[in-house]
Amino acid sequence: MTVSQEPLLTLRDVQVKFPVKNDWLGRPRGYAHALNGIDLQVRPGETLGIVGESGCGKSTLAQLLMGLVAPSGGEVDWVYSTARERHRHVQIVFQDPQSSLDPRLPIWKIITEPLFALGDTPRRDMRAIAAKVAEQVGIRAEYLDRYPHQFSGGQRQRIAIARALASNPSILVLDEPTSALDISVQAQILNLLGELQRRLGLTYILISHNVSVVRHMADRVAVMYLGQIVELGDAEQVLGQPRHPYTQLLLEAVPKLGVALDDAYVSAATELPGNRVLPGGCFFLERCLRRTQGCEKPQRLAGGVHQQVRCHLAL
Repeated sequence: MTVSQEPLLTLRDVQVKFPVKNDWLGRPRGYAHALNGIDLQVRPGETLGIVGESGCGKSTLAQLLMGLVAPSGGEVDWVYSTARERHRHVQIVFQDPQSSLDPRLPIWKIITEPLFALGDTPRRDMRAIAAKVAEQVGIRAEYLDRYPHQFSGGQRQRIAIARALASNPSILVLDEPTSALDISVQAQILNLLGELQRRLGLTYILISHNVSVVRHMADRVAVMYLGQIVELGDAEQVLGQPRHPYTQLLLEAVPKLGVALDDAYVSAATELPGNRVLPGGCFFLERCLRRTQGCEKPQRLAGGVHQQVRCHLAL
């Protein structure tokens, strides 16, 4: 996909930490370090895939982009100058449509929730807008007075996508948009998202642990580990020729029919270390099969235009 090089969003050394274990005066005794120096750009018209195992910081990054958490350090620069513009142009599709839709509301009211929140659309126009957006995602207008429990899981995710489209956004944050759906329905939702992107010129930030989904959708991929981006670049390069040992481990762990996992990779596939006390050098050091002298030093994301890696052995 050809995209403009002027970024919609730029993150510079962004950090997010949460206080834990307060003392008797209410002062935090420590912090959970969720994001640890994120440098990233999002360009118009692209699909940027964010991958990594559970606990790596993907969901915190999604919350940061939606303004639900504030950065503890670094800079977040949007092309949109006001918070109101960001609220209109940046919307999210959650993982589980069952819990993300209000069961007390008919779907036409659910779809127009962003417009109610913005408060600049006449109420008399709401139902017509809901009908138009519902048609875009394959929901018939005569269903607008039904409630979420009257729809299947795939239909509920279509309603969630319609709600995200109601304010005519530029960016959709897709937080595991197919993980709660059956395999056959996943393909339908992914095809719908691809069609909407081509028709409406949307930019997607796709957050997923499913490498196959990211491979199918993404133009660029950022691989996260312990709150850092360890590899970033064109999807074909990162997923086809991974250079960071963690990316290689992540791709090796994807099950393949008739192929046994390498014993060395299985032994390295331990749980993500805790984020209360961060490592002083390479964050992946204790799990890396290639560790050597120099890995005890902090690693920086470096490389060319098409692929960057946070590993001195891969440069």
